[in-house]
Parts: sequence; structure tokens; C-alpha cells
Amino acid sequence: MSHVVRAALVQATWTGDTESMIAKHEEHAREAARQGAKIIGFQEVFNAPYFCQVQEPEHYRWAEAVPDGPTVRRMQELARETGMVIVVPVFEIEQSGFYFNTAAVIDADGTYLGKYRKHHIPQVKGFWEKYYFKPGNAGWPVFDTAVGKVGVYICYDRHFPEGWRQLGLNGAQLVYNPSATSRGLSSYLWQLEQPASAVANEYFIAAINRVGQEEYGDNDFYGTSYFVDPRGQFVGEVASDKEEELLVRDLDFGLIEEVRRQWAFYRDRRPDAYEGLVEP
Repeated sequence: MSHVVRAALVQATWTGDTESMIAKHEEHAREAARQGAKIIGFQEVFNAPYFCQVQEPEHYRWAEAVPDGPTVRRMQELARETGMVIVVPVFEIEQSGFYFNTAAVIDADGTYLGKYRKHHIPQVKGFWEKYYFKPGNAGWPVFDTAVGKVGVYICYDRHFPEGWRQLGLNGAQLVYNPSATSRGLSSYLWQLEQPASAVANEYFIAAINRVGQEEYGDNDFYGTSYFVDPRGQFVGEVASDKEEELLVRDLDFGLIEEVRRQWAFYRDRRPDAYEGLVEP
């Protein structure tokens, strides 16, 4: 049975300060709501630059509490105003010395539903994330939102199939994948991995990438954000590789059940045969 959800995502350029960055995303969200969107997601650490291009203690200043920090509280107000579910990726401080790359999920009435913490933390040139973030320890939550069951998987996570699968087993219909990935590193994988994961796990994915170059390094974030369906097909056009953009797309969640009946990947799984996959 058809169940269409109008969903949005934002790929944005860095403005130079947190206040204007948040304000810009608020305006994108209001525009998405005017277009009828019921859910929207932002890019990785959306209210800050991608500071992980360097390893400097000054950048701990971008961290804030989740859900009690100013950005998540402000996004709760925005959700109430627009009537949209919002996926809010930020740099989280839990307590002194405990920092995470996190996304809060806020329901359409402004209720904070919970958080996802990035599990897989890279440490390579231009992506020095282990300097800042502990590996996620909050599991693979799927949030029961006003539009359906929504999960989150953040940037470097996308290279690891296990988390995609766990989100599917936990009931996800749509997974937001906020990212910050540069043209020279793995751009050829960008339109390969998430469509393949959407097929393997038979749900929708919203793949979000930053766009442009920022002040702390030479990473060229190439945008090209998109929505992909459970057949691995893009929903509408892929976003620009150079310009900021708001995408609003209609996702027919009825396709999930149709594909799962046709391809039956979940039926034919063999968890009894997979013990070796989790051995150290």
C-alpha cells in the first residue's frame, strides 16, 4: 500500500560562524515545510565547520550537550514551528573528556526522541576524528517518528555494512546519512555505497554531503546529496557538486514492503552461519 512521505535534506556551505549557520538551516527548514516536507536532515556537525581537518584543542569549543545544549533546544522549537521531524548532527560533550559525533532526532511536535552516536571513527589525513570523538556507544536506535521509523548512520559509518543491516533489523524505513566527504578521497564511492546499502537492506537512504571548501584545510566537499530508494534508484535528481542546495523528494514507503516481498533478502538471511563475522 502506498504511503508517501515528503522528505528533505540540506547540503550547505560553511558561513563562518555558528549563529548564521544555524539561521541558514532554519530558513531551509521553513522553505522545506512550505513545500510540504514532513522530515528534514542536516549534514555532519551542521552548526560548525568540519574542524577535523586539523588536530587543535581550540575546536573542542564547538561541542555542546545533547539534548540540553542550545542547538538541540533551538531545533526543538523549529520542529514545533514547522511540524517536521528534524535530524540534527552536532559535536556532543557528555562530560569532561567524553565527546561524540552525534545526531539528535526530534519529532514533529518538538519532542526529543533520542540520539545516534557515530560508531566508526576515521583517523586519516584531513579527517582526524579520533582526536575529537570517542566511538559511539548508544547502539543502533531506530526512532518511531511522525513520518515512520527513522535511523541515522554518520559519514564514515557508511563504509561498514554491519550498521546498515542492524538498522534494517531494527525496523528502519528511512536512514539519514549525514556526511563530510571530499572530492579527492572517495568520491567514486559516494554514488555506489549508499545505493548498494539501500538495496541490501531494502529501505530509503538520505545521503547528505557538505559542499565547498572551508577555512581549516583543503578538503573539497563535493555535495551531490541525494535520496535513494530500496531498489537502489535515485529519487529525483542528485544535488549539485558545487552549490548549496535543499532537496525535497516524495518517498513511497509502500515500496519497502513491495521490494521485501519480491527480493526476500531478510527471509533468506543466515544469522546461524555468521558467527565468524563478529570475532575480533
